[in-house]
Amino acid sequence: MRIALAGAGAFGEKHLDGLKNIDGVEITSIISRRAEQAAAVAEKYGAKHSGTELEEALARDDVDAVILCTPTQMHAAQAIACMKAGKHVQVEIPLADSWADSEEVLRVQKETGKVCMVGHTRRFNPSHQYVHNKITGGEFNIQQMDVQTYFFRRKNMNAKGEARSWTDHLLWHHAAHTVDLFAYQAGKIVKANAVEGPIHPELGIAMDMSIQLKSETGAICTLSLSFNNDGPLGTFFRYIGDTATYIARYDDLVNGKEEPIDVSNVDVSMNGIELQDREFIAAIREGREPNSSVAQVLDCYRVLGELEKQLAAG
Repeated sequence: MRIALAGAGAFGEKHLDGLKNIDGVEITSIISRRAEQAAAVAEKYGAKHSGTELEEALARDDVDAVILCTPTQMHAAQAIACMKAGKHVQVEIPLADSWADSEEVLRVQKETGKVCMVGHTRRFNPSHQYVHNKITGGEFNIQQMDVQTYFFRRKNMNAKGEARSWTDHLLWHHAAHTVDLFAYQAGKIVKANAVEGPIHPELGIAMDMSIQLKSETGAICTLSLSFNNDGPLGTFFRYIGDTATYIARYDDLVNGKEEPIDVSNVDVSMNGIELQDREFIAAIREGREPNSSVAQVLDCYRVLGELEKQLAAG
């Protein structure tokens, strides 16, 4: 399986590190906005080609699939371009930054028949897989999810502290993780509300947001998001259910008494990104729909579109 990666920043390298652990995978092309960065990452991971334009990778006959870790605003158009070029594609979260663009990606996926997967990593983290297995096994039902997504992002910087060429977004990026996970764990979302704080004078985005969700099962979710929070940083999930309470911090899981739960045997790795990439590769090889396919996550973007309209209306 020959892979091109577009977007060789901090998150792109997480995918490259995960792909190294998957048998039969070769990184053949690295695309980045800066030629020197693309060349350096290509050398580090043994890719024979590097460049600055996605079209260069799509024109190559040694590329079977593409992973997109590019700016949010480019995701939908690039995912469509990959499929129309005959390549399978995994697009990092979010799929798009509008409901219309999300629908168009699904239309093209159906038209081309290519695997199109979206990087909703929470579906793959062993901590959340453990809870999902409890739910599908009939041992646990969510009554409430309480989620905090907190970062300190008053400047356009990535996870490495390097300047970004684009502006991140609480609703279309960070809220998407929880909106999809809540639906995955508790059922289709039937009610959603949002409020946001002041708009940052330079970045032009709300730096604080609060979202309420209700699923068809009656479960509720409260999500607090901030780019103003000066630590601790990250996303923390509290599952309150009928038989237990679980707290997930990325790949770690504890119960309500903060007692650790061993999730090391849930899957073949403790790395959610690697597990996500394993599913992408396996789906292509087996000719099947992957978990977190564009069809499976599409309803998340319906909800985000509705919330965007609410926020715009004040």
